[in-house]
Amino acid sequence: MSAILYALAANAGIAASKAAAATYTGSTAMLAEAVHSAADCTNQLLLLLGIKQANKPPSPEHPLGYGKATYFWSFMVAIMLFTLGGAFSLYEGIEKLMHPEPLKHPWVAVIVLGIGVVLEAWSLRGCIREIREKSGDMPLWRYFREARESELIVVMGEDIAALCGLALALAAVGLAMLTGNPVFDALGSIGVGVLLIVVALGVGAQVHSLLIGESAAPETESALRAWLTARPEIAELYNLITFQLGSYMFVAVKARMAEGDDATRMIATINTVQDELKARFPATRWVFFEPDDKREGA
Repeated sequence: MSAILYALAANAGIAASKAAAATYTGSTAMLAEAVHSAADCTNQLLLLLGIKQANKPPSPEHPLGYGKATYFWSFMVAIMLFTLGGAFSLYEGIEKLMHPEPLKHPWVAVIVLGIGVVLEAWSLRGCIREIREKSGDMPLWRYFREARESELIVVMGEDIAALCGLALALAAVGLAMLTGNPVFDALGSIGVGVLLIVVALGVGAQVHSLLIGESAAPETESALRAWLTARPEIAELYNLITFQLGSYMFVAVKARMAEGDDATRMIATINTVQDELKARFPATRWVFFEPDDKREGA
């Protein structure tokens, strides 16, 4: 959650300063960036709402809890990034390309964009720090593909898009200042719009996969399999199914127990394995254990 709060604090200040600078200078690229930052603020509030809903206890209607609420709101964020950020930036850029207007006081835009770069870099640093706490030295591209924390995927995508968007806007305003041609400012807005749409599609595709349903992260599933296989109570592990539900997971196990003659003893043994599994893997909330003496289809 700290990464979301970093991003919200940074974007709130950036959005206000960009909006004021856009009004003062008439820069379309700056206006596109102001809308982008305002949309990001709304997005982070939606992510906080998703985390709050995900923490609700299970109910008869939702017996496995509300963990996937974070995925739903993350997907909504991707849609908003596409529409409010990307589509608006494209529209404004094309409009100003057809009806160019000279910039007023462009140095104001340069200063505000420079401050925005610093604040967004601070936000991204906070996000990466939280990612490193969970993933160690895993490359960021791999984390984006394999992570199950949709809120961190969204914040990382937003922060990277914001930094790249600021660089585009800064270059566009700089070229417009040097050449006196406002077309560069309009092209900067179009570039920001294309960037946001590309990022929104990437984030949306990854969150869409989580929303449909994914297993636990590959390293987590591998560790679970190794832990179960090494248990002396389990003679043979037939099948392991994991299902990620937001910040926690569901685990189903089918195995042949080492001692299967006494039903009472087997139940006690299974309960021990389940309790120790939850202790070893704290994200596990539900464990379904099926003892059997043959594989499926055998």
